[in-house]
Amino acid sequence: MTAYVFDWVNLLLRWAHVIVGIAWIGASFYFIWLDNHLELVVRQQDRDEGVGGELWAVHGGGFYHAQKFRVAPPVLPPTLHWFKWEAYWTFITGFCLLVLVFYSQADLYLIDPKVMALTQTQAVLIGLAWLAGGWIVYDLMCRSPLGKNDNVLAALMLVLLVVAAWGMCQIFSGRGAYLHFGAMLGTIMVANVAMVIMPGQAELVRAKEQGRVPEAKYGLAGKQRSVHNTYFTLPALFAMLSGHYAMSFGSKWNWLVLVAISLAGALIRVWFVLRHKGRPPAWPLVAAGLILAATAWGLAPAVSKESAVVPEFALVNAVFERRCVACHAQKPVFQGITQAPKGVMLDSAERIRTQAAAINQQAVVARAMPPGNLTGITDEERSLLDVWYRSGAVVK
Repeated sequence: MTAYVFDWVNLLLRWAHVIVGIAWIGASFYFIWLDNHLELVVRQQDRDEGVGGELWAVHGGGFYHAQKFRVAPPVLPPTLHWFKWEAYWTFITGFCLLVLVFYSQADLYLIDPKVMALTQTQAVLIGLAWLAGGWIVYDLMCRSPLGKNDNVLAALMLVLLVVAAWGMCQIFSGRGAYLHFGAMLGTIMVANVAMVIMPGQAELVRAKEQGRVPEAKYGLAGKQRSVHNTYFTLPALFAMLSGHYAMSFGSKWNWLVLVAISLAGALIRVWFVLRHKGRPPAWPLVAAGLILAATAWGLAPAVSKESAVVPEFALVNAVFERRCVACHAQKPVFQGITQAPKGVMLDSAERIRTQAAAINQQAVVARAMPPGNLTGITDEERSLLDVWYRSGAVVK
């Protein structure tokens, strides 16, 4: 695949992934909102027919009346709408992106020899094992007696997700670990739809068609997995977006940062769910805010109090030429890269000066550049860049 075709496939897949992801998350959030806003049924006839809750809404210039049956309606309607392909296509496009970017270029985005020396094949197989293993462990927990106690199940899931975040960060590059953590959550969410929610709904429909009394357990299992999905959503979104913020995945304590921000996201979603049910307590938002503030404080770069000789720009520029310009140039020469990543070019003094703050953050503070340290930048060279930046980033 030529680099130009690769870029187009990447663009179209990423665009499609965002589109179908919005459709899935929007539908998921709406139904959680709807379920939490249902009110007591007014008409006795509706109650007699098994309606457990209803809601009136106005939107787009019209009025809507939604009803939810406790188990199933007396008679199935001729048209029944299902919500599944939004989830399936989110997984399909996301997995294709994972293969296209992280697996086909594992040496660039997934492997960091300083973390663990892996071959590309080993890295890919371990990544796939995390995706499958995460679902298997989670599903077994939900089906076990633990699944009957939501609080115990949530606490155990939190512990296992902390272990997963730590484990991935001991195997992959920070960027690769974060992406796989989000992909693992996304896989669990899609598998919930495909393996539990949809089969349960199909069984309810089948029971009505065959004249059997539908079993409530299928609806309850589907509701439990839907609630789990809504709490996984914001952590998964953060993990997918984190590649743009090296301060998070490039940190020495990147696994703890991942856990902290994921927990904050889940708490924010908790607050929204509680808000659906009435006046919510403030503690989820306060806790999320404190976690985010503490994380930001912990990631803040240390202020150097030591005086150092200001290096000549010629020495600094030599580092860029050896370690950075192969990719970050108007005409990159690194194999597979046709355009400077994110448009950042470091092939002139003026361009280096304008990117000085970003260079310091990415290469010195977060140590995320070069990816996997492919060009072999040394600690001494990073220190040189740090002193240069703190002394004013002079390019003359």
